[in-house]
Amino acid sequence: MTRIAIIGGGPAGYEAALVAVQLGGEVTLVERDGVGGMCVLADCVPSKTLIATSEAMTQLSHADLVGVHTDGVVSVQIAEVHARVKALALAQSADIAARLVREGVRMLYGEAQLLPGRKVSVGQQVVAADVVLLATGAHPRVLAGAEPDGERILDWRQLYDLPALPDHLVVVGSGVTGAEFASAYLAMGCRVTLVSSRDRVLPSEDPDAAEQLQQVFVRRGMSVLRGRAAAVERTAEGVVIKLVDGSSVGASHCLMTVGSVPNTTDLGLAEAGVDVDAGGFIKVDRVSRTTADGVYAAGDVTGVLALASVAAMQGRIAMWHALGEAVTPLRLGTVAANVFTDPEVASVGVTQAQVDSGTVAAVSVRLPLATNARAKMQGLTDGFVKLFCRPGSGTILGGVVVAPRASELILPVSMAVQHGLTSDQLAHTFSIYPSLGGSITEAARQLMLHEP
Repeated sequence: MTRIAIIGGGPAGYEAALVAVQLGGEVTLVERDGVGGMCVLADCVPSKTLIATSEAMTQLSHADLVGVHTDGVVSVQIAEVHARVKALALAQSADIAARLVREGVRMLYGEAQLLPGRKVSVGQQVVAADVVLLATGAHPRVLAGAEPDGERILDWRQLYDLPALPDHLVVVGSGVTGAEFASAYLAMGCRVTLVSSRDRVLPSEDPDAAEQLQQVFVRRGMSVLRGRAAAVERTAEGVVIKLVDGSSVGASHCLMTVGSVPNTTDLGLAEAGVDVDAGGFIKVDRVSRTTADGVYAAGDVTGVLALASVAAMQGRIAMWHALGEAVTPLRLGTVAANVFTDPEVASVGVTQAQVDSGTVAAVSVRLPLATNARAKMQGLTDGFVKLFCRPGSGTILGGVVVAPRASELILPVSMAVQHGLTSDQLAHTFSIYPSLGGSITEAARQLMLHEP
């Protein structure tokens, strides 16, 4: 029986453990903070639970468009929200832990270190293994001069301990995490300023989608400042965020969203022959192998794509490969991603940047959501569907959806990309009328007309 040792119980770790036991492996999983890892306890699950509250507030604020009017003040009871966030995170962690134990995974809790010869130490205990998976995740990067104090200067894991909503929240960083929290707190009634070091919010996303989202932010009252934060200082009333150009902005609270750092310190990587890149992320190939024989790595610690879905797939691929199963190497070109702002931004496959640069030859169509019958009924005016296909064959290469629940609407586009479907096949698929999903098939029909 193959002995498997997994360090880290997040999506990469626990999904790998489930695959390994199903394939007959003897699995030991070591977790420091709690099963589910920071994804479940402090990152993805809590943030999306908080965003569910902001979505409810957004729906109420738009209710008058369909003839529903509320009397009195609608407010967020943040103590109740935070209690719900923490309860759901703990419940999800408990569910995952119970399943792992039920499936036969041996659980150890504590700080783990990788030893040469595929051994793992946990306290005074040493676990010998035939295969080791490193899935230790990452933590928020700290900007010198803007160290979080958990009260006024915060990272995204500290928000759920605030006793009240911020009067004025400055979010430093306009990537996915910054945009999501800025959108959520704006919807919950906070004054929000978003500090972006780039020309626009979401600099790594589709430019049309990013531009539309920024327009929505500004229209709803968010202040978007271009600049790079140099320091954050406490004051008697709150904080002052100083920018490198010499300007500053005052607020009650500051949320730092300036990236993540891999959890590799004191892990014993160098001694075990595991190489890391310039950013400290563990180097892996497309089947999750590191530079050390029998040692694999998966999830945020690899810096591949900071998505729970990718982490889970990396973990599964590692176990399939290690245990001799047929495996398809990780294909990042088929990964669907979503930004949980309002509206959401979902994407899969080739990007507008690849098309504009000539890297990928593609025909594209962009269909405004405002033309959709269901959108008109719901009073939705912001958003669009964009599809890319290969000239000649019409094979769907990618797409972008900006809409409420874009995370759900992107699925048919993901399936088309994954399985090489054509615009003709997508166009001839029945969609519900009226539905927002109808814009997917309509865009495919228009794409057929634009193909050379």
